[in-house]
Amino acid sequence: MLNKIVIRFANGKVMKGTTEDFYPNKEVFHMKDKENGGYHEIKVGDLKAVFFVRSFEGSSEYKDRNDIERTGLGRKIEVRFKDGETIIGYTQGFSPNRAGFIVSPADPDCNNERVFIVKAATENVQLI
Repeated sequence: MLNKIVIRFANGKVMKGTTEDFYPNKEVFHMKDKENGGYHEIKVGDLKAVFFVRSFEGSSEYKDRNDIERTGLGRKIEVRFKDGETIIGYTQGFSPNRAGFIVSPADPDCNNERVFIVKAATENVQLI
């Protein structure tokens, strides 16, 4: 399945493209660059997060709503990254022993469909 992604590296670099071989338990995946069509091997350990998006553009004016209660997505979670960004959503697979986990946004209308979070890039993870 072809997924549109925005990847954010731990060093702040951002890349946009598509992937067909991302798996949460793998250390490497490949991305076709949106800008130049080139293929890149991406090491998960270098990342902050992988954002699976509806569109590459998104909407800079849109403000995510975190007060929406959703069912069937697991436990509600708040993730604060080392760079200060905070994401609130739901997860079915958080374990302190895993290198990463997937969060579904609290706001069903935001541009992110789901986010794979690299645990090493987080400052605090809390079930709420």
